[in-house]
Amino acid sequence: MTAVPPKQPAWHHASAIVDEGAQLGVGTKVWHFAHVSPGARIGARCSLGQGVYVGNDVSIGNNVRIQNNVSVYDAVTLEDDVFCGPSMVFTNVYNPRAAVARKAEYRRTLVKRGATLGANCTIVCGSTIGEHAFIGAGAVVQKDVPPFALMVGVPARRIGWMSRYGERLAFDAAGHARCPQTGDEYALDGDSCRLVKEGNL
Repeated sequence: MTAVPPKQPAWHHASAIVDEGAQLGVGTKVWHFAHVSPGARIGARCSLGQGVYVGNDVSIGNNVRIQNNVSVYDAVTLEDDVFCGPSMVFTNVYNPRAAVARKAEYRRTLVKRGATLGANCTIVCGSTIGEHAFIGAGAVVQKDVPPFALMVGVPARRIGWMSRYGERLAFDAAGHARCPQTGDEYALDGDSCRLVKEGNL
């Protein structure tokens, strides 16, 4: 019988600050100069890169990858398997002024399971990013994004659809596509894309 390897506890680099009260799941790693606030809730097997900040009113699921220099501010929720590229930006106040206190006006942002937020993109607060959506590098998202959508530009616009595996989908005349890597099958339904048959992800 093969021995089951023990679960690794959460770990943080000596230069990182993990405030008392912060919750870190099994196997989560917090790298150099990061700061995790006391109210943060972070799941298992996550990686927080160099210079990452996580606020108090933040919930992060399992297997989330947050690359260097990302600030996850209050009122942001990241579901399982989300990827945040280097230096991408979240906001939580829609119309900030230094002289006006607007902490009671935070707009919540939800990033659903499996979504990718590319390097240097910006997610304007109040948006929901659908499951497995793909936000291209440098894009500025100002409204909700449907599942599997490929978004680029300023402001972001949809130019196609992406599979769960991260492959761009090519649809036939009947509106069907198959991921070449996993065999997942997808169908278009108006302005939305849905997974109709799972392959081998």
